[in-house]
Amino acid sequence: LFRLYQEIEIPLARVLAHMESRGVLVDKNILIEMDKALERKLSELEERIYKLAGMRFNINSPKQLQFILFEKLGLKPIKRTKTGFSTDQEVLAELAKVHELPLILLTYREIFKLRSTYVVSLLNLIDPTSGRIYPTFNQTGTVTGRLSCSEPNLQNIPIRSEIGRYIREAFVAPTGFLLLSADYSQIELRILAHITQDENLIDAFKRGADIHTETASRLFGKSFDEVTPNERRRAKVVNFGIAYGISPFGLSKELGITPGEAADIITNYFFTYPKVKKWIEETLEEARKNGFVSTLMGRRRYLPEINDPVRTVRELAERMAINTPIQGSAADLIKKAMVDIHRDIVKKGKAHLILQVHDELLLEVPQDLIEDVKEEVREKMENALSLSVPIKVDIGIGTNWLEAHP
Repeated sequence: LFRLYQEIEIPLARVLAHMESRGVLVDKNILIEMDKALERKLSELEERIYKLAGMRFNINSPKQLQFILFEKLGLKPIKRTKTGFSTDQEVLAELAKVHELPLILLTYREIFKLRSTYVVSLLNLIDPTSGRIYPTFNQTGTVTGRLSCSEPNLQNIPIRSEIGRYIREAFVAPTGFLLLSADYSQIELRILAHITQDENLIDAFKRGADIHTETASRLFGKSFDEVTPNERRRAKVVNFGIAYGISPFGLSKELGITPGEAADIITNYFFTYPKVKKWIEETLEEARKNGFVSTLMGRRRYLPEINDPVRTVRELAERMAINTPIQGSAADLIKKAMVDIHRDIVKKGKAHLILQVHDELLLEVPQDLIEDVKEEVREKMENALSLSVPIKVDIGIGTNWLEAHP
């Protein structure tokens, strides 16, 4: 592990120190407006909930909610907890199929959480002098080697929800600068292709094919043009699910199909990409023997539970054994890219690296240097590691984080 420590982690500590001291500029007015809008939306939803329930109650009290759903409305309970019947997200999603109230409750909870977790907490964290937020990056906070971020945790802002997009709009570039967002494209699947050396996966990436359409076309025996958006979505779930050691049961829940249908899809996937199956079997065998798995750069994750007699414990360790070499290698790759960008771009005064979120890097760049920096960032990220398939980076530029997201 010494090379990893010396070449990645120690130089990265300086990079993170620079990012933490620079911080991220936030437009306070956008957040204030958003806070008011969310408050109005929550009030509207509250009134609809009370109307459907036929009475006023504390929406955030599980006990009162249990009474409304299962006694007053007579909905069928799905699972028990120590304090009665569960009203968690999974239960509400199931109940929403038969009644409108649980559906509105899900929306209410999402907005309530986003408002308190992001909008309110971000407003409280803005430095009154600089107008910036200074997140903490935790270098050793995860077992896979990924960076985590706290106070605030900016890695959890949902990109696909409308509110998440609005929040990104509040992160802005200072006068004379632009934000540059560089995002690795499908990096975990590219790493999977490299470590398994599966010819069909490698060929698809070398041709620049859309990997999810490619998988769908192979799984469902259709030409590229015949693949429907729903089939592509299913193939996407399978592609990423396999990289996370998904079981037929897990896949069936994810796709809303029977475990038998899910098992058939997984069998078909392994028939399509045979070396993926071979790699999974060999990785599990090595993990059982050595008690650990490694990333491409030699980072280890010890998994003593891999030989546990309790099946659920053992299976969880098996999923980790499959996922860690993939996710951990992606983590090492972006860390290496950050070290290279800091050394050759940031230290030369051409830009500031301000955020890392999963496979994305965000930089503050002077407007007159934007085109040069864009190409330099692409070159550093695409050449941080040498893989059997091309590494692709999508880059966007804008005055705020939403606009810059590629």
